[in-house]
Amino acid sequence: MAGVGKQTAERAAPTRLLRAAAACASSPDVPGLARRPRPKRRLVGPDFLPPSIAGFASRSNGNTDAFQNGIRPQPGGYNQDVPADRRRARRVHERLLQAYGSPRWRPTLSPLEELSSTILSQNTNDTNRDRAFEALRERFPAWEAVRDAPQQAVIDAIRPAGLAPQKGPRIQRLLRQITDECGGLDLGFLHHTPSQDVYDWLIHFDGVGPKTASIVMLFSLGLPAFPVDTHVYRVTGRLGLRPPGITADQAHRVLAEAFAAETYLDAHLNLIRHGREVCHARNPECGTCRLLDLCPFGQARSAE
Repeated sequence: MAGVGKQTAERAAPTRLLRAAAACASSPDVPGLARRPRPKRRLVGPDFLPPSIAGFASRSNGNTDAFQNGIRPQPGGYNQDVPADRRRARRVHERLLQAYGSPRWRPTLSPLEELSSTILSQNTNDTNRDRAFEALRERFPAWEAVRDAPQQAVIDAIRPAGLAPQKGPRIQRLLRQITDECGGLDLGFLHHTPSQDVYDWLIHFDGVGPKTASIVMLFSLGLPAFPVDTHVYRVTGRLGLRPPGITADQAHRVLAEAFAAETYLDAHLNLIRHGREVCHARNPECGTCRLLDLCPFGQARSAE
């Protein structure tokens, strides 16, 4: 399949994306939502999607709140033939659980909150991201207020996250795009939308790529998606869990196939922690790494 991610050549929006957008315009979770005609858009779909996982139960009696280990069950139908060493991934996951345990994550954010928080997290640490997010919500308790505020006021509120002149307008632009499409900012319909449709809908927005979409899906909606940040990309590359020549965007698909869906959240967070504490970009601590016997990179480095 030629190319991965958002292609430069446009094509018609896929049917699944139109279904998700239609759900937005008719969501029962948004009383009184304006049913205005939606503008026709030419959107670019991905060449990779979060894969369904064998053994995942389909929704029972329409119960979309039925979760397995925090991941909402999804119907099959979009498995992709991706080579992956699942046995190695399972051993890596189990070894990281022994080292770090099951990570505790912050309280679940709404999809809109998670989208904004992820934009704030770019090129900064978790502490600065959270400070900026809290300052933004304190200054503007309603997302409509963030959307309609003077640009400089939003920039000033999120300065702790860094790159505020870029992140502030990006958040406001996203809020306006969502309003244009949905007539409001309630994204409750995503809780009742299949994961492939959710993914397609999210990434068609400017500035929302595979990582941001996957974070919203996994952490806010409990959908099977495997986010790949710089630490996950580096550590999994050294472990041989992904081909060395693929991009981080391409790695989302490969790693989602390598790891079992019920391990996504723990594996993602523990890989990040391992990358921060042991498998540094420079001078990784291979000699004390608990994954050394599973790591071709570490073994080659230790043999030098």
